[in-house]
Amino acid sequence: MVRNMDVDELATKILEGSRGHIARAITLVESIKPEHRRLAHELLRKLAPHTGKAFRVGITGVPGAGKSTFINAMGCKLITERHHKVAVLAIDPSSSRTGGSILGDRTRMGEFAALDDAFVRPSPSAGHLGGVARATRESMLVLEAAGYDVVLVETVGVGQSEVAVAGMVDTFLMLQVAGTGDQLQGIKRGILELADVIAITKADGDNAGQARVAARDLSIAMKLITSDSEKRRAPVLTCSSYSGDGLDEVWDAVVKHRQELEADGVLHSRRLSQQRDWLWNMVRGELEEALRTSPTVQAAAREVEAKLATEELSALEGAEVILRAFAASVDELAWGAPDPSRGQAWGGRLD
Repeated sequence: MVRNMDVDELATKILEGSRGHIARAITLVESIKPEHRRLAHELLRKLAPHTGKAFRVGITGVPGAGKSTFINAMGCKLITERHHKVAVLAIDPSSSRTGGSILGDRTRMGEFAALDDAFVRPSPSAGHLGGVARATRESMLVLEAAGYDVVLVETVGVGQSEVAVAGMVDTFLMLQVAGTGDQLQGIKRGILELADVIAITKADGDNAGQARVAARDLSIAMKLITSDSEKRRAPVLTCSSYSGDGLDEVWDAVVKHRQELEADGVLHSRRLSQQRDWLWNMVRGELEEALRTSPTVQAAAREVEAKLATEELSALEGAEVILRAFAASVDELAWGAPDPSRGQAWGGRLD
């Protein structure tokens, strides 16, 4: 991919909306190869002035809530009736053994994916926290630059991934399904606190009544989360991805939330806060990669692990040794020779 890649041409084609070049760019930002990362950063710098205007919506829900089916129905409505360009980043769980993933969400979005103004990108989580793909934020920027004014990020399910996705979107939409026993069972307070809009899905046929009951119960739960009557509470709505009932109301709630953020000046501050979080996530990621790939650190780690096996060294002492080795490798990279005083900051011993 790196060979013969012209970043200027790639950026130009993305701004023109070329689907092939968009896909190529997302593959680039997903790569962990150092040369690919350098090119990806250069590309994102060129695209940056053309980003930031889209609706960024995270969509989560318990297994069986119908997230992909909802996105298929909602995406079609947004394109055909409201004239948006809609992109979907569907985070797919990767195998911890092989790194492989099913990437099956697209099969449940067939009608939506066939539309000219739709773009679906199944993205393997590659084992990162809570199943959230490392490059989701960067992919979102590529799509915004390509003219997609609605970007939907579908999470794996209710768990740690929700915290990460909520930190990269403007509106966090939680889907819940009725008819599964206690409607509040298994829904953690933390997830409810993240939600900006809640929708009870599959509200059709014999399930319509149960959906209304579930919506009432969740509305009461939202009131119990905070005693501050001035604080905004997430609206709880019902909808059906099959009949289309309630989908307009759900999207209107998303639009209203976005308008409230803009009117209060919160949208700008929220995105700045997300940028700071992204900054430190990238720093941590680069440090972890440097620790993993440094020959000096690898040699020290092998020695530490051998001494741990014979109980010559404790885990605490071993960690200090590895950190000192890392500090020495950083000094050698920067100055050509290790600085003995730098390692002292970590404490520990090298003998």
